Amino acid sequence: MATNLLLPLLLLALVAGSHAGSIAVYWGQNGNEGTLADTCASGLYSYVNLAFLTTFGNGQTPVLNLAGHCDPSAGTCTSLTSDIQSCQSQGVKVFLSLGGASGSYSLSSTDDAQNVAQYLWDNFLGGSSSSRPLGAAVLDGIDFDIEATNGDFFDTLAQALSQFSSQGNKVYLTAAPQCPYPDAHLNTALQTGLFDYVWIQFYNNAQCQYSSGSIDNLTSAWNTWISSVTATSFFLGLPASPDAAPSGGYIPPDVLISQVLPAIQGPKYGGIMIWSRYYDVLNNYSATVKNSV
Repeated sequence: MATNLLLPLLLLALVAGSHAGSIAVYWGQNGNEGTLADTCASGLYSYVNLAFLTTFGNGQTPVLNLAGHCDPSAGTCTSLTSDIQSCQSQGVKVFLSLGGASGSYSLSSTDDAQNVAQYLWDNFLGGSSSSRPLGAAVLDGIDFDIEATNGDFFDTLAQALSQFSSQGNKVYLTAAPQCPYPDAHLNTALQTGLFDYVWIQFYNNAQCQYSSGSIDNLTSAWNTWISSVTATSFFLGLPASPDAAPSGGYIPPDVLISQVLPAIQGPKYGGIMIWSRYYDVLNNYSATVKNSV
């Protein structure tokens, strides 16, 4: 009899946990956001995007910009090796984010894209180079936060990076498109179907973000994304405070929990993405919503 009683309890537990999502965060663009090690030790995040590799492609020497945290040209970012390994030892995956809202990046040809992929493999992933900006730590993958260029050859870059997975550890591919579909810069890359996680930026885009108490534009765009792109899972990208998104899209925690999440937590839902760790520290956003994500 006791055994039979356990079954409904197990089923309840499965249902309760069926939409358990994760939180991804961007770290690296504000020197006052705390260390990478502290970010991971907070227990809030499953994925951390190191932001950003702001210059690459078209024959340019790649440039890593981690704001006030370290100076890659002086070699001081190699001090992040132990932080990255600490994150990974806690089960947090750490990705290098390419691009950002301001930077100098583009891909000029198939060869250019393949050369950038090789550079990323040798300098941040499982390859070897004498000039690894983050030292010996091996990142888990590459995030595409491409907010400039026409998007040409980023599909080639994704394909070239995915092929490195056959050389050992899986190379995760993630992307942060804007919520209007299709994304002006990432559509071709996303159509490869090679991306593991797609964290869609539902902010600074009036036509598809939350506003004035209405979730309709957001849920409509969400449904378009999950039915149009092949990926392992999709994340709702959110600003951690009103200051994090000057053009809107901030969702108060109570609204996120009571209205938005119940409307999108389906089979392809993976969780939420937060911009950024700095604003999250100030507003305590992830800590407030984590148990509902």
